[in-house]
Amino acid sequence: MAADTLKSTTGAGGAGAVRRFLLDNGALSALIVLVVAMSLLSGDFLTTQNLLNVGVQAAVTAILAFGVTFVIVAAGIDLSVGSVAALSATVLAWTATSQGIPVGIAVLLAVVTGIACGLVNGALISYGKLPPFIATLAMLSIGRGLSLVISQGSPIPFPDSVSVLGDTLGGWLPVPVLVMIAAGLLTALILGRTYIGRSMYAIGGNEEAARLSGLRVKRQKLVIYALSGLFAAVAGIVLASRLVSAQPQAAQGYELDAIAAVVIGGASLAGGVGKASGTLIGALILAVLRNGLNLLSVSAFWQQVVIGVVIALAVLLDTVRRKAGGGAGAGAGGAGAGGAAGGTGGKRGALKLALAAVVVAAVLGAMSLFQSGPAGTTTKVGMSLSTLNNPFFVQMKDGAQAEAKKAGIDLTVTDAQNDPSQQANQLQNFSGEGMGAIVVNPVDSDAVGPAVRAANKADVPVIAADRAVNKAETATLVASDNVAGGRQAAKALAEKLGGKGTVVSLQGTPGASASRERGQGFAEGIKAYPDIKVVAKQPADFDRTKGLDVMTNLLQSHPDVDGVFAENDEMALGAVKALGAKAGKSVAVVGFDGTPDGLKAVEAGTLYASVAQQPAEIGKIAVRNAIRAADGKDVTEAVKVPVKVVTSKNVADFR
Repeated sequence: MAADTLKSTTGAGGAGAVRRFLLDNGALSALIVLVVAMSLLSGDFLTTQNLLNVGVQAAVTAILAFGVTFVIVAAGIDLSVGSVAALSATVLAWTATSQGIPVGIAVLLAVVTGIACGLVNGALISYGKLPPFIATLAMLSIGRGLSLVISQGSPIPFPDSVSVLGDTLGGWLPVPVLVMIAAGLLTALILGRTYIGRSMYAIGGNEEAARLSGLRVKRQKLVIYALSGLFAAVAGIVLASRLVSAQPQAAQGYELDAIAAVVIGGASLAGGVGKASGTLIGALILAVLRNGLNLLSVSAFWQQVVIGVVIALAVLLDTVRRKAGGGAGAGAGGAGAGGAAGGTGGKRGALKLALAAVVVAAVLGAMSLFQSGPAGTTTKVGMSLSTLNNPFFVQMKDGAQAEAKKAGIDLTVTDAQNDPSQQANQLQNFSGEGMGAIVVNPVDSDAVGPAVRAANKADVPVIAADRAVNKAETATLVASDNVAGGRQAAKALAEKLGGKGTVVSLQGTPGASASRERGQGFAEGIKAYPDIKVVAKQPADFDRTKGLDVMTNLLQSHPDVDGVFAENDEMALGAVKALGAKAGKSVAVVGFDGTPDGLKAVEAGTLYASVAQQPAEIGKIAVRNAIRAADGKDVTEAVKVPVKVVTSKNVADFR
């Protein structure tokens, strides 16, 4: 009888302990809920390969977040880690390839670069009295700018000996996951077992009290921000290793993901609270969300909404947990106190479970409501576009979806947001999901190579759209000739100017292959007109607002400019706005892409010409070839969609 009672008590106690552990660890509970939900919604989620994909996709964010954990525990903030990661990787690639420095020394220089950036942050905050937000925001800009200066805006090949960090051991165990685990263990060791770790909690809890107790707070902050820079450098090296190239624009926005991971993991932005395990869980939650949303074919537009909602709910759950547990812990002594605590814990537990149910309902509802693609289809095609923040690629998506609907196949479209790492993750998910074929519009032709090679290895045919894929096999390339289009733009502008005058060039995102190719074609074409001088070239990132700002600035130093070439219509329309009444009269503006807004401007006479690419047709042909490749049929090695200069004389043919 006693044995049975003991066994029952032990079993109940074990179950209660597990329950209390889950309830007291809101982030872990949310992760378990998400994993269960994804497993129920997608049969592809719990495969070994996909779980490894999740680990790889979480690695860079987690490593960055471990460094940010030190800063947040000490009641600081670090917005510069994404730029520092890109700068460190660029330094490594540039010194090892362009300067011929031994790889070992180049790696050391990259790590020193990250630490130096952290020390500058710490010095500005501790001795310069700048708020952490301002100091690290300044470093964000400085780091990104130096990365672009060193690389001249173009990706730099990464040394093969370092690129193994982005590879696998034994053909299946990803090295980035091992680096992430090592970084997590180091973070836990520093926070829990070292003097600097205890100092972080003291400073975050009450900086003035820490100072009065004898801590050298200023020096400690230098070390704290140096550690953040060190982890950012490691994350940058791992990221560049995955892409086999150092991208000057890499890791944009990663600082926000890192901060979100730390906060979701239970750290407080007010300081004094945080741990390595929580940060790892936070990074995994973000990775599981993105991976699962890809697998479930959730619309690329709705993915951002779902991720934002779940992050907010996860943090809300943890906040409520903290408030509900504020008075607990005082009565740990007697049985009566234990019973009261149990009762209070039961109420808190019910509240937490209710909030967890809200999180589950939000995820399940959003995924079921916005899941795209017809049900029950046998052919599945994945499409990763470089960005959907540009009308050109929205038209490409529309054309692809129209063709998919016509053929009755399931098309999943994702938005890489001009991030080569995110695009690599999307292609990785497509390969693990069992897609019949993949269509990719590369953010960067070199960086997408490793992910396409992985698809090749999985026997998934890949169709390149608009931009080629380097160092990997594609079934076909469906694209316009950007270089030829650039030459046509130069000829059209030169003829409009009568073969003489001054022009400025608005360039796209530094490092983007489309920008390089269109700029190359324009430069080659304009050489045929020696009396035309290009007086300025400035990047405006394919963005209309930036095109307006950059053109406004250029007009201050070149008020008498005669012509403008913009590498896409969005920048051209920004330039038209900046020129005002001059546009179409004293200044001729030529754009590229033939977007609806661009054609309207051509029709109105404010834009002289646009090189039309027919993006919807590119999308249709790409999907058509993807279906053929998925069915094992032959496809044409390269499909060239004609480009044509559109002026007021022929714009009606394109409307």
